[in-house]
Amino acid sequence: MAQSPENIGWRRKLHEIIYEADTPMGKWFDLILFFVIILSVVLVMLESVKEFDARYHKTLLVLEWVVTIFFTIEYIARVISIRKPSHYIFSFYGIIDFISTIPLYVSYLVAGSQVFLAVRAFRLLRIFRILKLVQFIGEASQLREALKASRAKILVFIYVVLILSVIMGTIMYLIESDEAGFTSIPRSIYWTIVTLTTVGYGDIAPQTNVGQLLATIIMILGYGIIAVPTGIVTVEFSRRGGKKTTATSDIAVHLNTQSCPNCSAEGHRDGAKYCFNCGGTL
Repeated sequence: MAQSPENIGWRRKLHEIIYEADTPMGKWFDLILFFVIILSVVLVMLESVKEFDARYHKTLLVLEWVVTIFFTIEYIARVISIRKPSHYIFSFYGIIDFISTIPLYVSYLVAGSQVFLAVRAFRLLRIFRILKLVQFIGEASQLREALKASRAKILVFIYVVLILSVIMGTIMYLIESDEAGFTSIPRSIYWTIVTLTTVGYGDIAPQTNVGQLLATIIMILGYGIIAVPTGIVTVEFSRRGGKKTTATSDIAVHLNTQSCPNCSAEGHRDGAKYCFNCGGTL
């Protein structure tokens, strides 16, 4: 059944306001949404402080309901403003928006579900659209590619570190007595990893001279181990920084927040009239 021009008109206008930040109304909507998200995250933090929650519980609950109702209306508006709602519902932001909206409703049915309110912090990722930080995506893309290219070397490195931890942990278990806290090989491996990564909780410590000597060697190795993965990624990042890949050059030409009203695809070139994903009119 074909939709009337009036129906298409208000849906397209609603879509521009909600999904795009290049229009005045879109910017105002995104700024309001951003501050509401900040408020919701602050409320979750304050509710976790028992003394504050006990004193201002009713106020916090009212504000939580205001935020939840706002998110509910926003979620429904996002769904009805596009022709194919499933593209938004099952997208990353769609899932995050849904999970961050339902906890207060579900809390009346399932105790403890309020913990999912913390998911609202993920919605702060929308700041990239609001402040038009798309120009930084090129650098992020280079870093992602560098990590991807380095993954084989990093996996081999982690494998070597795990083998080293098992060997050193086993030796430390044989050297130290049960009284020192090295009661088993797994616990000794745990101590080795904590020491090797320079975390050093201090809950277990070697008491014998030989054990302390081995601990010193592991500590020194830890500094070298921290530098290796950093060096691997830095080399790959520098190598890619010298070349302008097709992906990064493409990113430089679409600095708008144009979203397809049909499939919600973003990242269109400036001045594009049709969606690169579905061919729909922008």
